[in-house]
Amino acid sequence: MRNPSNEEIKDILSQTKTIAVVGLSDRPERTSYQVSKAMQDAGYRIIPVNPTIEESLGERAVSSLSEIEEPFDLINVFRRSEFLPEVAREAVQTEAKVFWAQQGVQDEDTFRYLSEQGMTVLMDLCIKVAHSVTIGR
Repeated sequence: MRNPSNEEIKDILSQTKTIAVVGLSDRPERTSYQVSKAMQDAGYRIIPVNPTIEESLGERAVSSLSEIEEPFDLINVFRRSEFLPEVAREAVQTEAKVFWAQQGVQDEDTFRYLSEQGMTVLMDLCIKVAHSVTIGR
C-alpha cells in the first residue's frame, strides 16, 4: 500500500472540484467538520454523506454515496478502518476516480480492491495537510 507522490497529490487536488465526505459531522468540534470546512474555504464543493445529519457546512446531507445526484470527483472518508470495505463497495458504483481515507484510516485489502477497480487510492493521510503541503494557501 503506497500513496501517490506529492506531485500526483497536487494534480489530484488541482483537478478536484467536488468532494463527497463520508462520515462528515455537523458538529464544529469534530475533525471531519474542521477538515471539510478548510477544504470548502479553499474552494471545493463539499457534499456531506452521513445518514444521521440533515446538513453540514451549509450543504444538505445524503445518507449514502448512491444518493448523490451530481458529479463528484473525490470521496473523502472519515469512518473507522473497519468500515472501509463497505464504503469501498459503494464507491466503485460511482463515477468518482479518487478514494481518500483520512489520517489513521487504512485497510490493505480495501486499498488493493479499489486499485484493482481503477481508482486512485490514498489512505492514512489528511487531505487538509496534503492540500497545504502541495498547493498551499
